[in-house]
Amino acid sequence: MDDNNNFGLSRRQMLGGLGMIGVASAGAGLGTTAYFSDEESFTDNTLTAGSLDLRVVYEASYDSDGAVENTADSAMGTQDGDPAGMFYELDDVKPGDSGHVEFCFEIVDNPSYVWACGDLSQQENGMTEPESAVDDTPDLGELGESIVASLAYCDEDGEPLADGEIASGSLVDVVAAITGGAPLDGEGVAGVAPGDQAEYSEVVEPEDGPSYITGPCVCLFWEVPTNVGNEIQTDSLTMDFEFHAIQSRHNDGTANPCEPTVTTETGEGFAKQQEFATEQETSFARGRFGNDGPSGSWEVAVGPDVGSADTANYEWTPVLGNPVPFSYTYDGGGNASFTLDGVNVDEGIPAPSGKLAITTKADEASVSVANLALDLDGTPVTLSGPDAVSATNDGSGREVTYLVFNTDAADVANAFTISGDVTVDVQGDYSGSEEGVAFDISVE
Repeated sequence: MDDNNNFGLSRRQMLGGLGMIGVASAGAGLGTTAYFSDEESFTDNTLTAGSLDLRVVYEASYDSDGAVENTADSAMGTQDGDPAGMFYELDDVKPGDSGHVEFCFEIVDNPSYVWACGDLSQQENGMTEPESAVDDTPDLGELGESIVASLAYCDEDGEPLADGEIASGSLVDVVAAITGGAPLDGEGVAGVAPGDQAEYSEVVEPEDGPSYITGPCVCLFWEVPTNVGNEIQTDSLTMDFEFHAIQSRHNDGTANPCEPTVTTETGEGFAKQQEFATEQETSFARGRFGNDGPSGSWEVAVGPDVGSADTANYEWTPVLGNPVPFSYTYDGGGNASFTLDGVNVDEGIPAPSGKLAITTKADEASVSVANLALDLDGTPVTLSGPDAVSATNDGSGREVTYLVFNTDAADVANAFTISGDVTVDVQGDYSGSEEGVAFDISVE
């Protein structure tokens, strides 16, 4: 008996002139989502919306001791609506067991570039006595490293295509190969670089339904070797797979839709007051003009508040008017460090819970923060929006501006880093107020 399920979800929105994008994602044990967009085109001065719909048909099997067992809730079909639930949940996996998952693509109505991305997490789930005798890592599961796997192009019957192996090794290695996004080739050629892949363009015209576009399927084959021992007892893992279809017309295939994206915005005033739900920050870092001397008033600080911050001195004068690097890092375990041009401070902070922001403050001066980058738990993030903010003042008062990263609690639960360059220039009539020239990093 085969264990088959199908997924493919659609939600539409209009995007004028941006082309068409489809997304379908599914997880072994997780739900699925999909997003599609339409393109508008002009016909006889009438605006007509095109369409792009990605459907993914999947089939899964599990072979235990020569008997194929199945655990999915339904057999074969095409889901194109609400998110699917768990589609591949296996209990009591043992050495010698094997299985496969097959993904095939149906695209309506435009030839498209298809991308795959994935994720894998492991759980130890405690240790039995036999496992503890051979496993000295009670917090780390070994199941993913113990499973031998391959990801390959295949036909709709699940047969691998010649020279179509995309990745092989442990299951951890295979999923890691597509974690950051991998372009799929419309002709089933493995190892192609972004921009070199063929589009999915094969037209299928069923006798009993509308036509669609397809191309090679993708199969994940896995096996727990018989020489694996007690180290995997009670371990478990969860996999996510996500597929994107991007209209190939007017695109070169290099855009990676799997890269995580965080939106940014700029505004006037203090970021914490304008953007944070409580108008308060849980921790901060700061680079300020201070007294610009080798000792005395601090210029660099990080901590939950000014009174309990770790501080250090920094002389701005040698670098005024020139960019210097800075970085702020949270380690995911309650500690933050801030480095300005090689001067480092660090302090314990409360767990971040939302947005991140940079505020620039200028009085008879200019403060510019540029080339901003955000890394979430080791993964560089694409910033959708401004990557710079500046404040300039040549008169009474001061200018205060900000840039906010629209992260959420899940984004900042683990380690993250903000980095960039800051340029400070002070005018000759600056009065020397310690808070008049500064940039702050605020953590919600």
